[in-house]
Amino acid sequence: MTTPLLSLTWTDHVTGRQGFLVVDRLVRGVSSGGLRMRPGCTLDEVAGLARGMSMKEALHYDPEARYVPLGGAKGGIDCDPRDPEAYGLLVRYLQAMRPYIESFWTTGEDLGLSQDVVDRAAVEAGLVSSVQAVYPLLDDEAGARRRLADAFAVEVDGIGLDELVGGCGVAESVLTALDRAGVPYWRTRVAVQGLGTMGGATARFLTRAGLTVVAVADIKGTIANPAGLDIEALLAARDAYGTVDRAVLRPGDREAPGEDWLAAEAEVLVPAAVSYAIDATNQERITARWIAEAANMPVRPEAEDLLAARGVTVLPDVVVNSATNAWWWWTLFGDIGADDVEAFAHIRRSMRALTDRTLARAEADGTTPRAAAHAIAADRLPVIAERFGLHR
Repeated sequence: MTTPLLSLTWTDHVTGRQGFLVVDRLVRGVSSGGLRMRPGCTLDEVAGLARGMSMKEALHYDPEARYVPLGGAKGGIDCDPRDPEAYGLLVRYLQAMRPYIESFWTTGEDLGLSQDVVDRAAVEAGLVSSVQAVYPLLDDEAGARRRLADAFAVEVDGIGLDELVGGCGVAESVLTALDRAGVPYWRTRVAVQGLGTMGGATARFLTRAGLTVVAVADIKGTIANPAGLDIEALLAARDAYGTVDRAVLRPGDREAPGEDWLAAEAEVLVPAAVSYAIDATNQERITARWIAEAANMPVRPEAEDLLAARGVTVLPDVVVNSATNAWWWWTLFGDIGADDVEAFAHIRRSMRALTDRTLARAEADGTTPRAAAHAIAADRLPVIAERFGLHR
């Protein structure tokens, strides 16, 4: 495990709460990685996420594309985003991190923070943009910024394109795994933890592909229906934090404790909420065949070992949830336009190819998909460094 280029802890002078920044590596002097806000966030957690971002960037490297692969980084703030002090804390964090964001850290929404909140706080902190460090790498900065702004203005069925691209990528990873196993979509049941941006979009795309979502979990508990949930109704009844208004539940829907999504009779589990959701103890409840990591680091390593030993395949976060980050850069660098049809088509092609390559490598090497993804990234990082230079 390599030592990151930069690792720092910041303490807010107003609340005493802490924030963190880890830059794992730079490519052409720039790194990429979102900013999360959650109670209990730690420096070690942020460091793990930053390493994952380096791999996500490497996995999407295409020498023929305009998209320049970046290094990996991550930010984190130890605070409940619902706390009345959270927004002011976010602004002060961004003010403290301003030299890094201006110079070499591009960031955006992650767990607990939406992009519009990050953008608003960035302006208050005196920043031009949360991704301004990448601007010097663009051939046409004005055109690229306009293209990205136009993409963020696109809505599909009432939901912003930026809120859908990640879930589209997760869904394609799941569908690729099913295709390789010869499992028909209509016979596949899904349980989702978290109905926020990533979980909600994943549930929508999987449902529209013909799968049946039988359970979803939010902060209030689990909603289940073995015949299938009305995902569109649940999505329409969410608040800003992904919590569903129970008034929309149908007679066949039942409420259960929060962790019951783990034990749902389903072929696919999608943890799309918090890190470390599946540990060595609660993994025993899982009967699913696949776990698709829509969240970052939801399965602890010791749990993954136990799951693998009994035939449960974990589709790793560095592959599964990488489409959001890639979509930003595909759009900004001009590989795709500000169009939902073009975006979804590009995501589907790229995520299917990446997932298929990862699963094929795992089979060939006799390893887990995570080990295979790490091996693919390890093969590509030196190639990227040789082409673009590596500043560490």
